[in-house]
Amino acid sequence: MTVLAAGRLVTGREVLTPGWVELRAGAVTGVGVGRPARVDQDWPDSVVVPGFVDLHVHGGGGGSFTDGGVDSAVRAVLTHRRHGTTTTLASLVSAGPGELRDRIALLAELVQDGHVAGLHLEGPWISPHRCGAHDPHRLRDPGPVELAGLLGLGDGAVAMVTLAPERPGGLAAVAQVVDAGAIAAIGHTDADYDTVVAAIGAGARVATHLYNAMRPVHHRRPGPVVALLEDPRVTLELVADGTHLHPAVYRQTSVAVGADRVVLATDAMAAAALGDGRFRLGGLAVEVRDGVARVAGTDTLAGGTATMDALFRRAVRAFRSAEDDASSAPYEEADLLRAVRQTSVNPAARLGRTDIGGLEPGRRADLVVLGPDLGVREVWHCGERVPPSG
Repeated sequence: MTVLAAGRLVTGREVLTPGWVELRAGAVTGVGVGRPARVDQDWPDSVVVPGFVDLHVHGGGGGSFTDGGVDSAVRAVLTHRRHGTTTTLASLVSAGPGELRDRIALLAELVQDGHVAGLHLEGPWISPHRCGAHDPHRLRDPGPVELAGLLGLGDGAVAMVTLAPERPGGLAAVAQVVDAGAIAAIGHTDADYDTVVAAIGAGARVATHLYNAMRPVHHRRPGPVVALLEDPRVTLELVADGTHLHPAVYRQTSVAVGADRVVLATDAMAAAALGDGRFRLGGLAVEVRDGVARVAGTDTLAGGTATMDALFRRAVRAFRSAEDDASSAPYEEADLLRAVRQTSVNPAARLGRTDIGGLEPGRRADLVVLGPDLGVREVWHCGERVPPSG
């Protein structure tokens, strides 16, 4: 048994000041407010939060889910874990049928052994007009035979599929994904409002990086953004890294839709946690300059380079005044709770997982210790402290 005490502990439902959490055999066995009788680790100036859950990750630390072998994929998982992401959905990009089958077969073992929570097929059934950092030559209409074959691989390893519902067969594909037990997501789409409403009616429940790589809002042609915003059944994924979205858009979206619909995701590629340089994302060359990943020779964004701890800090600070952010004023409970819901509670709920996403008895012992500046001090995964490197 291990008992951790902290100046503040955010369970996902409330903030305990001070608080403590008891871990035993990989699970949370107790939480409470005040000072416990036994303390194994004491963090009086820190905040303890549930482990982060990232629904959209292509790689990190030089490792990738879209290229390379199992070792490369594990490198990506461990890179993000050291930054607090204790549950990862491994995202692929648009590729040919054979390539997708091979990647799913390769990564399915990481799903089975618990390294990742599932696979996310981002494409290839997306719009050529909103393809972003996807190779336009790999895009195609969703066919029921191909889709069934991919969804059946790896004992249901595919957990989410992003597609553009306006493509021929798109609405049927949404229903097919849902019937297979996976999450249907709408993204990289040039669809009109009515088509997206129909896709939600067919079972789509996630907006992949809302606002990015989709038709923008027009006051007479509202398009996908408004349809996704206004339906309370849809989870809204935001890449709120300061590059993909202006902070004001993140703030206004969070206020408009409430506490339970926004999830923050990194959309991270291999450069995350590394820095500038040249990388690959699927079949495309990527240049990272000043921390921003772009398709080589273009201004097109090519995934993210931030980790979830950075998104958590941005989420907390987004609602602070300039004066508070420049001072040592304590973080408001409401801001901490919002950030925890968006980085842990909400994505876990969308996955249908009740064992993660909060610090409550019976849940998996995944947690992050954040210092006064909200930088990561320690990460615990399945009740074990994650080594800071190696």
